[in-house]
Amino acid sequence: MNSNIAITTETISVRDIITENSRRLAALNTDFDPVRGIGCSGDRIEVDTPVAGLPRAFVPREMTDDPQYAVATAEEQWKTLRCRHDFEYWCITCVRVKHKTLGGDIAFRLNRPQRRVAAIMEADRRAGRPIRLIMLKARQWGGSTLVQMYMAWIQSCHRRNWNSLICAHVKDTAAGIRGMYTKMLADYPEDLWEGDEKPTFRPYERSLNVREITGRGCRVTVGSAENYEAVRGSDYAMAHLSETAFWPATQQHTPEGLVRAVCGSIALMPCSLIVMESTANGVGNYFHSEWLRCRDDRGDKRAVFVPWYEIELYSIPLDNHEGVIETMSDYEKMLWNMGLTLEQIYWYRVKSSEYLSHEMMMAEFPTTDTEAFAATGSGVFAPDDVERLRTDCRLPLMTADTDSAGTLVADRNGDLKVWEKPDDTADYVVAVDVGGRSLKSDWSVIAVLRRGEGVRPHEIVAQWRGHLDHDRLAAKCAAVARLYNEALLIVESNTLECETDGGAGSNLFVLSRLAESYRNLYRRDTLDSDGRPSQRYGFHTNRSTKAALVSGLIEAVRDGGYIERDNEACNELLTYEQRRNGSYGARAGFHDDIVMARAMALHAIRSRQGRRSGPAPIMPPKW
Repeated sequence: MNSNIAITTETISVRDIITENSRRLAALNTDFDPVRGIGCSGDRIEVDTPVAGLPRAFVPREMTDDPQYAVATAEEQWKTLRCRHDFEYWCITCVRVKHKTLGGDIAFRLNRPQRRVAAIMEADRRAGRPIRLIMLKARQWGGSTLVQMYMAWIQSCHRRNWNSLICAHVKDTAAGIRGMYTKMLADYPEDLWEGDEKPTFRPYERSLNVREITGRGCRVTVGSAENYEAVRGSDYAMAHLSETAFWPATQQHTPEGLVRAVCGSIALMPCSLIVMESTANGVGNYFHSEWLRCRDDRGDKRAVFVPWYEIELYSIPLDNHEGVIETMSDYEKMLWNMGLTLEQIYWYRVKSSEYLSHEMMMAEFPTTDTEAFAATGSGVFAPDDVERLRTDCRLPLMTADTDSAGTLVADRNGDLKVWEKPDDTADYVVAVDVGGRSLKSDWSVIAVLRRGEGVRPHEIVAQWRGHLDHDRLAAKCAAVARLYNEALLIVESNTLECETDGGAGSNLFVLSRLAESYRNLYRRDTLDSDGRPSQRYGFHTNRSTKAALVSGLIEAVRDGGYIERDNEACNELLTYEQRRNGSYGARAGFHDDIVMARAMALHAIRSRQGRRSGPAPIMPPKW
């Protein structure tokens, strides 16, 4: 939405704002009549009709191009043909849904966001393209209903033997979505049904999960992410994947695996469909990653976000416009400048009073996709700052690994992401956050940061993430540091100093051995047992030093102090929080290993240790 009259620091007259508000209200209340075809999607042409009480209507041009149009002179024939070509007309004519606020059944008249999403799907169908969509939803606008009825329309009017899947996070939700099918078929006008039998759902080969649409040969399967095997291996042409952000991830089954198993067999052909839709459930999960991939035009689906203000329900009529204008908060002024009406802004103000914080309101009723995924109140890093950081994220130039000799070699399956190969004129810092050995423990992360020069900021150029025994991890991080011009190597020592698995002494030996084999290792000032100043290898994190690390990273993220390349780092930033006791860490169920590696690398640069001077060191073996 755009604003013609923006509220800035300059004084704008109340009269001008009210006049602009009237214009916006009029623009929102454009005429939509799916029976007459006014306000509907697609290229339309006005024609005479044989329908009683409807002398003329705007119909899709493809309807008049259909060879059957010339002979569809009777009312029933004409309406049947129009249902086949006009989704909005089919909805109002053949489908009845329960009214959300009044109860009872009404004809399915698409609301504003439903019309926008339907137009996107229709543009692909009319162009003969496969329909692929990922949808980030606000609540209470009927996104699932729209997707399900669109699939039902294809199966009822366009394709026979065209099977579909409804898969939600739990089976009851999927069954509820299928219930829309049952109701649609029960209410379907029999004189408009294009099937060989009456429109009903019947069990398919005694299966509890599969129903067949009689007369069309189309099967509808219901499944859930909890029952992975029940939805694999079938002949699907369409898939509705609902509330994907809430699908569970286990060692055996992941959302990625289920989507790949189900959707990999859906052919890239006209009228094939995959719609993944969900409300947000935090960052770092499969749905969030897939949303970012498709939003940034790196995926196979069109990314569609439905904000709260697009929903007609979220508006309150106003008598006192002046009072709202004079008491607008900065956020409300931002909403106005986006193009919202005063009535929508007033609804937002009233609704916000139900929540303890504005962050909680934004999570429930997001204005942007960033707000939808953001944490609620305890996050350390501002979501807008993180999203600015994310704009520089990209796929790595290559991936690599180390061979038995410790040399780094290109490997498409390697765990080292490389965004920039070593530059012999540059200085680098390699920071290591040490995790555990097992797959269930925290990750170990090796991050390579190029020191900024002049106006050029610091920049992440490589990263390794995995699980290794600590002696092998030491060898790997030394190999990475050597590759990047004998970089300063800063290693988090808490895990090595405090572990009891194998004895703390043995773990300290690993750090000492690394110091013997690698010359440019970070040292910290400390006191020995007699209270005399000394130095120890590695960075030890305690309450004081961690606060310093986090403060430095907050500044860098806020002020653009470094360039990020890895989306997963941004995800971790969004789930990093300050707890009630004042400590810092990842939200329950998430990780902060990448965050801490960045924080240590930036700290090492501030400490000015290890900066290279004189001629470049001898380079290690080439890639």
